[in-house]
Amino acid sequence: MVEAFETHLQELRRGTIVLACLQLLQSPGYGYGLLQELEAAGFETEANTLYPLLRRLEKQGHLTSYWNTEESRPRKFYQTSEAGLRLAGVLYQEWQRLTESIAALPDQPPGS
Repeated sequence: MVEAFETHLQELRRGTIVLACLQLLQSPGYGYGLLQELEAAGFETEANTLYPLLRRLEKQGHLTSYWNTEESRPRKFYQTSEAGLRLAGVLYQEWQRLTESIAALPDQPPGS
């Protein structure tokens, strides 16, 4: 029973991670640091989910990236592009609309 719930919860969270990344990466950030920021903000994300997402968003033009080799360990930094900012705005508006729609549903427990 718990597995069935977990699958639905993962589906619900998946889209929110995109918006959270676009919002957080308005300032440059690297993968592991972003994982920590997401977790601190309440978005449970695994590295094997985040890194493919970052590559996909970059390929789609929603993120830019560069390598910082000034420290002992090179890190790839990502930042939300202009296209990513526009996408974040649209996603945020849609999230707000959905939140209002769900809040307007009948306030009775399921099955009653």
